[in-house]
Amino acid sequence: MRKYGYIRVSDKDQNEARQIDAMTEAGVDEAFILIDKISGKDFERPNYKLLKKVLREGDLLVVESIDRLGRNYREILEEWKCITQKLKVDIKVLDMPLLDTSLHKDLLGEFISNLILQVLAYVAEQERLNIKKRQAEGIAAAKKRGKHLGRPKVEIPENFKEVYEKWNNKEITARAAMKELNLKPTTFYNMVKNYKANKPI
Repeated sequence: MRKYGYIRVSDKDQNEARQIDAMTEAGVDEAFILIDKISGKDFERPNYKLLKKVLREGDLLVVESIDRLGRNYREILEEWKCITQKLKVDIKVLDMPLLDTSLHKDLLGEFISNLILQVLAYVAEQERLNIKKRQAEGIAAAKKRGKHLGRPKVEIPENFKEVYEKWNNKEITARAAMKELNLKPTTFYNMVKNYKANKPI
């Protein structure tokens, strides 16, 4: 039997160290821990796909919690069945000891594990849907109040016209103009474009 650990964090800014520590404490060699830094909305994840290719009958897959496996209720159940029944690999969920198929080999144990799994998978998906709903409601409320969403609009510098004329007459370089106006290249050229088109900047 070989122990594998699977870790998923939502984006590249999240730190996976806590999950790695939990895996190594559970006896998983760090060399056999696969990590995806990607959303859990589906199972189209490179290292998860690799994991399914290397798992062999009798292996043990360790995850910290059910939502690290995924957030889609139906897909979690399908993946669980695929791993435990088709691949014949055991799964251990660290924060839910009852979800450990290596310990519950009888019919009652399997029934309890499946029941808990369905409840947790359902809760995970409902939380995902609730987050999306709250985000949509927040955006709608902000728009209703006339609040600007997204990046704040960059105000046109008071000396823009003067600096633009010097740049346009080739008296200074674009880099010098950006430095004088304290603007980034994209912002500078957008302002130039709007200025030439006689549009508000």
